[in-house]
Amino acid sequence: MSKLGNLGARLYRGEVGYDFVGKRMLWYGVSILITILAIVGLAVRGLNMGIEFEGGAVFTTPKTSVSASQAEEYAEEAAGHDAIVQGLGTGGLRIQVAGVDTDRSDQIKSEIARDMNLDAERISAELVGPSWGDQIANKAWQGLGIFLVLVVIYLAIAFERRMALAAFVALIHDITITVGIYALVGFEVTPGTVIGLLTILGYSLYDTVVVFDSLKEQTKDLTKQTRWTYSEVANRSINSTLVRSINTTVVALLPVAGLLFIGGGVLGAGMLNDISLSLFVGLAAGAYSSIFIATPLVADLKEREPQMKALKKRVLAKRASAASQSEPQEAPAVDEPYDEGPEDAAPAVVGPPRGQRSQPSSRNRGRGRPSGKRR
Repeated sequence: MSKLGNLGARLYRGEVGYDFVGKRMLWYGVSILITILAIVGLAVRGLNMGIEFEGGAVFTTPKTSVSASQAEEYAEEAAGHDAIVQGLGTGGLRIQVAGVDTDRSDQIKSEIARDMNLDAERISAELVGPSWGDQIANKAWQGLGIFLVLVVIYLAIAFERRMALAAFVALIHDITITVGIYALVGFEVTPGTVIGLLTILGYSLYDTVVVFDSLKEQTKDLTKQTRWTYSEVANRSINSTLVRSINTTVVALLPVAGLLFIGGGVLGAGMLNDISLSLFVGLAAGAYSSIFIATPLVADLKEREPQMKALKKRVLAKRASAASQSEPQEAPAVDEPYDEGPEDAAPAVVGPPRGQRSQPSSRNRGRGRPSGKRR
């Protein structure tokens, strides 16, 4: 068995573990700091909305020897606006210029053709109106709202309302961080970005539900025992699913990282950056929130219930009593049931040593009789 597999088995059995729930204030602080930075970046820099949302013109050239950087300079001089140029597999270029109307696009097309020594008739031009981008944004907001409502309803039915609230907070946390990083990096927001944002919500929810399902199983009849508090059981649930969460996250991030760093960075396929960045940041944030935010938040909410408060008092009182009597309390295994047996149970009967015959006791000499006396 590999070291990671051995560690996963030990985490599942409760032999080792990290106190995620006990240090929840640290994770809350880190998340709040990251969220504040994301909001500040969003407020200061704003989002670099693509041409699909702002409207403009898209020019596609045939195969040319002009570089993308040189074509970008030509397009910005002709349009007077920022331009985005991307290389195509055919050897041509795709030039995007925002805020251009129909009359202006013909003039820009002619100037680009002249500067690049191309025939203007061979450059195709497409106009995109801002109303189309508004429709995409409205549909995205509607889809996001419906998704969040259905998620809360499902979790409230399948688990409980506190878990639904914690999962909702984790999803908002992931969306805010992803959008904030988009603002800080300056990547263009396109319909591909919207698709990536909606995709990461499902992954983040899946990772959270895995931990919640383990927590639900381990907290059955929790108030009938006096060995574990709710927070301790929640911490065990995180540790028992930790390796699985890490494995699924790494496996999901590898192809996305290939799209982002190799496809978008090395090969210059800028169109891949739109969806790959949102997926990469969202997957990492989703794994983080399911471990460090959602489950600790559920433990916080549950510990405020009267039953869980009373359970915590009983657990601490029993531990204090055991410590005062200098009798260390042995922690049960992970699969040990919560119902405690009688404390004064009779010990098991041990047979005679090997090689010695068993001698009947004097009380049992009268076999089958209520006493050893003869009648």
